[in-house]
Amino acid sequence: MDETPTTPQSGDADRQFSLKRMYVKDLSFESPASPQLFSTDWRPDIRIEVGVAYNQVDKSLYEVVLQLTVTAKQEDKTVLLIEVQQAGLFEVNGVDEKTMPQVLYVVCPTILFPYARETVDTLALKGSVPPLLLAPIDFQAVHSKQQETQQPPAANEAP
Repeated sequence: MDETPTTPQSGDADRQFSLKRMYVKDLSFESPASPQLFSTDWRPDIRIEVGVAYNQVDKSLYEVVLQLTVTAKQEDKTVLLIEVQQAGLFEVNGVDEKTMPQVLYVVCPTILFPYARETVDTLALKGSVPPLLLAPIDFQAVHSKQQETQQPPAANEAP
């Protein structure tokens, strides 16, 4: 079967996206209930808070930071608290202003998340508790929900 090569859309050739570096920017581990924690059954309620921030380092270089805060509670008592800021330097060229938030708040954190999740699990193991096995996060849904709650007021509404 003969396939016809597709012609790139205008501007597609100028689009570039690459991960230049990935690193842990900040890390915190607390086990306030140890050593008593080790004599109980491990059945915590896990709460995860997610945040994404970015900083434009250069014309086309962005530092994106994914922050995960994982709190484990048993019987309303915090037994484990892990905070990870997984960062990456991303080169982004040729992306229009309207699409840039999608890249910075969805694409970049999606790339960073598996590494942050692995760091959380490693810290849990080093704290002598089972890995937390965080479920994947739909950053598109998180971004969409955040945009819905931060809509500017309509022209006839007071700010």
